Amino acid sequence: MKTDIHPDYHKITVEMTDGSTYETRSTWGKEGDVLKLEIDPKSHPAWTGVHRLVDSGGQVAKFNKRFESFGLKK
Repeated sequence: MKTDIHPDYHKITVEMTDGSTYETRSTWGKEGDVLKLEIDPKSHPAWTGVHRLVDSGGQVAKFNKRFESFGLKK
């Protein structure tokens, strides 16, 4: 194994979006740094199951109008 090519592995603190924190080891940052998450499993729709549909330029309305004859519920 080559010497001096591996990153430093140290303790950091991870801060979740709700303010809770935990300590882990990582190669990110420096010893004692705080990694603040903008998205985490407590708030992201992929984990919570709460999805918000963003209608960009009326695309959802256009879709609903196009396929209303198939009996799709709005």
